[in-house]
Formats: sequence, structure tokens, C-alpha cells
Amino acid sequence: MKPIFSPALVTGLAISASTFAFGQADMILTNGIIYGHDKADAIVVANGEILYIGNQADALDYQSSATELVDLQAAFVMPGFIDNHNHVFEAASEAGGSCELSMDGSLKEQVRYLKACRRNAKPNEWLTGYGFSIDALLLERGPYTPLEVIDKIFPDQPVVLMEQTSHSMWVNSVALKQAGITKYSPEPQGGKILKDEETGELNGILMDNAGDIVMEMAWNSLSNQFDQSYDGLMVGLEEAAAHGITTIGDGRLYWKRGWYEVWQEAQKEGDLTARVSLRPWIYPTDPMAEQLTYLSTIQSRQEKDLLLVDQVKMYSDGIFINGTAKMLTPYFDTYIPDEPRGINYIPPQKMKAWLSELDKIGFSAHIHAIGDGAVQESINAIEAMRDLGSSKPYTLTHVELVDKKDVPRFEELDITADFQVGSDYVAYHDHQWAEAFLGAKRTKALMNLRAIYDTKANVTLSSDWNVHDINPLVGIANSVIMGKTGLPDVESAIDAYTINAAYSLGLQEVTGSIEVGKSADFAILEKDITQMRVNKIADTEILMTMLQGKFVFGSDN
Repeated sequence: MKPIFSPALVTGLAISASTFAFGQADMILTNGIIYGHDKADAIVVANGEILYIGNQADALDYQSSATELVDLQAAFVMPGFIDNHNHVFEAASEAGGSCELSMDGSLKEQVRYLKACRRNAKPNEWLTGYGFSIDALLLERGPYTPLEVIDKIFPDQPVVLMEQTSHSMWVNSVALKQAGITKYSPEPQGGKILKDEETGELNGILMDNAGDIVMEMAWNSLSNQFDQSYDGLMVGLEEAAAHGITTIGDGRLYWKRGWYEVWQEAQKEGDLTARVSLRPWIYPTDPMAEQLTYLSTIQSRQEKDLLLVDQVKMYSDGIFINGTAKMLTPYFDTYIPDEPRGINYIPPQKMKAWLSELDKIGFSAHIHAIGDGAVQESINAIEAMRDLGSSKPYTLTHVELVDKKDVPRFEELDITADFQVGSDYVAYHDHQWAEAFLGAKRTKALMNLRAIYDTKANVTLSSDWNVHDINPLVGIANSVIMGKTGLPDVESAIDAYTINAAYSLGLQEVTGSIEVGKSADFAILEKDITQMRVNKIADTEILMTMLQGKFVFGSDN
């Protein structure tokens, strides 16, 4: 069931904690508009938690000589945003690539970008980059394949370039050789190795896990990998704090790239500006026993800590535009005609085994499921866990196409549906590629948040940064602008980015709403977004962000 929280339940109440003595506040926020508390204008904070919510006069009773007073000047105080799916580690890291391509460029148009990257490349080292669109690259067949084009510019060093969605890689022959990939190579679980339709030769495009394997080789080749990773993480956390985000559900933790050690160092150095639920990646081709052994050594669940490790990230399928999202019925058109219904990273029966073994060592799962086939298979696996008595929080993220008979199962099985409706949300309803691949009927059924919301299932919003805009206000606004397929109002959208997301992370008793005893996690905005036109919400300024009673953005943090 969706967590029970409604601003109406607490509106007008002055709530205090009688177990605390007066005069022990660390901070008192005054003259604010408090979300969910219409008659309150002040919040008292002590030891990183909310001590009192109510009127300013009573709040000042908690003041001592050491108390910091903050006049909000009628700013709007919300619970800190919880971004349930954010690639904060890699999104801003130079380790992810110094070569940036054109998002919409054709194969011919990418040549000038590749040449620019060549001029800045370090000889004999892996070159990594990002930014192309597989649709634009393969749409028009020219005299050369993507492999032939990239080989002419990079004949002597390995190159791997990530598509903006991260679900395919453009590589050259040197990279293929180092990875041991030939036209005769078997495809890895969850991956596709594309070949030229006429010649049968490799065309330089590796989809999903086939590309992930090569990118991991490139990442692990970096001579200053740790420092680049750490610096990138700091930039990512700074960006999150600037957007009012106080809790992050990690998009995926590639632990074989040393990412966990970087997070540990950030925690040790006191550099974390958000609470983060790390989600170790489940590698589709690595033995289960070996992965479980490692995961058991890093599992941790101390709710007041800033780092938690008790959920994994698991992919059921790929994405629509690649033809790798798993479908119940075949695609109308696809780049992988040998698998017309898409692919699985983790096959259905193996997913059930994974969830069962993970449960034994204290992990639940945040599962990437886009196609209706993947959604159904993932729900089936979670249903098996419920039958075994597991009450852990499970989440399906993306859920872009859901079969009608599976819609009520989210509420019935207590499964969170996590959606991204960032700056490109219109693309799901008005895009020629979608109809070409899926047909008009399935395209119209994409991204139906309301269908699942109306069942009273738990629905969350997240950014999937840097695939979409990191700004939570963009997602909140768009989810309402979507109309009958979106969320019904701004308040439900706020819940989806706060208390509902806390529930998905198992943190609903710690954060996600402004209540006495919860962590003092706030996003402080210039205006009350519940009282403005929806199309203006995304432009609202974040003035300050507070985590556990300390400013991590604004107020000269």
C-alpha cells in the first residue's frame, strides 16, 4: 500500500515533543511557509532532527545562547527531495568520458566531433565519451558502417563511446580486439553485438551488457581512476544539493570499478551532502555465488547513517529504442530481428533465485523494467518473494509499458512504481520512433502513471540524471502537466518525490515528510509551489538545502 501521509492530516496542528527540555535548539527556522502545516511558521531543530513545528513565539522558547536563528522571510519549506534513481556518481565524472558527440547527429555529422576528440586524445590510452543517438547513427545506411568511420579516425587506440541512454556503445576495432569480440563471438547475457545486415561484419555498435563489458575495461584502465571518480562524485553531489535533493537512490554501483571505495572515502572525509542508498550492480554474466559473497561484506542498514547498502540494482531488460526492452508481443521493427521481443539481462527464473538469495543476506532490489514483458516477469519474481514471507521494499523503475492485468499487482504485492518524467517526457507520447517500433496502440499506453496511482500503489518520481534533468521541480510539474496519464495534482507529485520515495527506500520513519522526530532534511524554495501555475513550478528557485540540520546548499554553507 502507499504510505499513509496527507498534509490535510496535520494542517493547522502545532506539534511538539514534550520529552525535550526548552532551550536546547541548535537552530530555529522562523517566518516560513511550512508544507503540510498551514498554521505553522517555525521549525526547531536539535541534534539533526525536527524537535518542534508550530508558531514562532513558542518555537523561541527552545532558544539558547548557542541557537542559530534563521529568518526564512516567507520562503517555502518542503521535505528534502528524494531522488529515487539518480546516477550521481557517474553523471558529472570526467572518468566517464572527455569526448562529447552530437545528441542528434547522423553518422556523417559525427565525424567532426570525432576528429575534435582525436586532437585531445592521449596516445595509446582508452578514449571514452558519450552523447550519440543510436537511432540517428543507424537510421540512414551510407557507404560506411559506424565501425569503418570510427576506425578511420582512431586506428591505433581503443575507443568506447556511450549513447546518451547508456544502453549502447560505439566502439572501434582496437577496443573490440582488446575485449576479444569478433563476429563469431557469442553474445553475453543481456547484450547484443550488432553486425552489418549485408556483409555480416561487425558494425561497431554493442548494445546493453555487451557494451557495459567494454566500458568497464576502459574505466578500469584509467591511471588516476580513484581521483577522477572522487572529483566527479563531489560535482554530482554539489549539483544534487543545489536542487534541494537530500536523499538519493543510487542508479547503480559498479563495484568492480572501485566505486564503493570512493563512496567510503567520501563518508570518511565528511564530504557527503546527501543520504545515499547505494545499489550494487548485479552483473549478468558473473557467477551468483561470487557476487553474493562480495555483497554480504558491504551490506549495511543503519537508518541514521548517510550511506546505506541494502538494495541492489538489477536489470530485467534494455530499452525500447534499441529493441532490447522485453515485450509480451514482438516489436513492429527492431535492430535485433533474431530476438523480436527484446532481451533479458536477468532471465525470469534466475531473477527469482537472485531475489531469494539476496533476501537471505539483507538485500531487496530496485529493478529496471521497461517493456511489458520485463514488468510482468519482475512482478512475478517479487510475488514469489511475497509468497515466501518477505516484506522488504521492492521497486520497479521506468515501468514505461505495463500490461493491463499487471497494473493492480503493484498495490496487491506492495511494489513501488518509479517513473521519470523529466524534460523529455513528451517524447513518450509524440515520437515517430515509438510508433515505428511499437505501433500506435502501445505508444499511446506508454508512461501511464495515473493507472498505477489510482490503484493506491506507491508511486515515485525520479530523475535518472543525467539521462533527464536532475531538477525535481521539472518532474513534479511534468507529472501534472501530463493530464489524465499523469498525477492528479501538485501535492501528489510532491509526495512522489518525498514520502513515497522514502517508503521505496525503507526510510519512511527517517525522512520524506516534515514531522517531529524525523531528520531535519529540507528543501527551501523562494515560493510556495502549491499556489502557482503548474507550468511555472520548474522555474522556482531553490534557496537552501538542509540535511540532518545542516545547510549543504545556500546560507553560506
